[in-house]
Amino acid sequence: MKDTKLSFIQTNIFTKQQIYNMATIKPFKGIRPPKNLVEKVASRPYDVLNSDEARKESEGNPYSLYHITRPEIDFPVRTDEHDERVYAKAVENYAKFRKNGWLVQDETEKYYVYSQTMNERTQYGLVVCASVEDYMTGKIKKHELTRRDKEEDRMKHVRVNNANIEPVFFAYPHRDDLDAIVAEVIKEEPEYNFVAELDGFRHTFWVIDDENTIRRITEIFAEIPSLYIADGHHRSAAAALVGNEKRLQNPNHTGDEEYNYFMAVCFPDNQLNIIDYNRVVTDLNGLYDQDFLKKLEENFIVEEKGIEIYKPNKLHNFSLYLSGKWYSLTAKEGTYDDNDPIGVLDVTIVSNLILDEILGIKDLRSDKRIDFVGGIRGLGELKRRVDSGEMRVAIALYPVSMQQLIDIADSGNIMPPKTTWFEPKLRSGLVIHELV
Repeated sequence: MKDTKLSFIQTNIFTKQQIYNMATIKPFKGIRPPKNLVEKVASRPYDVLNSDEARKESEGNPYSLYHITRPEIDFPVRTDEHDERVYAKAVENYAKFRKNGWLVQDETEKYYVYSQTMNERTQYGLVVCASVEDYMTGKIKKHELTRRDKEEDRMKHVRVNNANIEPVFFAYPHRDDLDAIVAEVIKEEPEYNFVAELDGFRHTFWVIDDENTIRRITEIFAEIPSLYIADGHHRSAAAALVGNEKRLQNPNHTGDEEYNYFMAVCFPDNQLNIIDYNRVVTDLNGLYDQDFLKKLEENFIVEEKGIEIYKPNKLHNFSLYLSGKWYSLTAKEGTYDDNDPIGVLDVTIVSNLILDEILGIKDLRSDKRIDFVGGIRGLGELKRRVDSGEMRVAIALYPVSMQQLIDIADSGNIMPPKTTWFEPKLRSGLVIHELV
């Protein structure tokens, strides 16, 4: 009997350890636009455009989610987006959308499938609620630092609306069983299916309401050790921190409250593609072109490529645009460490050997002499900004791989700023999660 009791205790301890080490997700009662309004409601994420762009995109469209995510557009031009009146306007507009039936809550808890198609390539994500506890304990892993001011902005937005208006973008180690479930779901007629006018990307959305399928998805995720933030570090931090605040403020907290979770779209890692994230700099730190190129030759093999755009073709190869000419830069052996998950990154090589050592740029987050250009704009954008005289030199990088991102997150390290650019971006407004 004693042995049996001990075995029972050991089994329960093991089970708890298993649960603690695995990802926790749950379905939720999504708040969504009617089919006939989805294209008018759906918008780009708040942080990929400025107030003027949001104002222009939403012009003449009272249904645009920008009225909630970018409510400064309802005030005179140049109104501070962090003004308390702006946050209050977000609450007012959200209530208006609900009252008018522009956003309607599902009656039961569901999961959703959201696919994005760009350049004839489609990726399929599961829309779920992720655990605040998983974020706080590190089971949801990050690869970038967050800025407190940006966290505070999104925390206020989550607090005042008591909702995750926009999802965050997660990756998970791909599973054949989840792929099979998604493959069955997408055989059905989608709830939404449209091509965004601005970028030409297709967005398709299915509702999963079968109880057995929902239960199985939850069970499979409980076997996945970690989820990875691909895009939306500030939104993830804000959502989790507000959830944790609510937990601490509630004397009757049980752990089952809706605020213990936040909305994420989870994509299998083998479907995701990171594109390049490039650098442009205003000056050569007092150097002439030939002096700058000479200094580059200390750590790089420098080859002139002429006036045609040159794109990096492998890791540790870079392209440089200077005074109307393109150059290939290849890092010499010994200038990087393939055994160091951070040191092997091309952004680290560029930051250390060019931006810091030659151009004197020490802090990528604060130095006004540098700017960053997502690869979605193409290398022609780098050429344009240098040719215009706005910038003096441009550096294009070979993109980071998903495996590199996962290795860094697993090691507890943080990538340098502006390392990854995911495309297409998630559309906001397809579904919202309330914290009550």
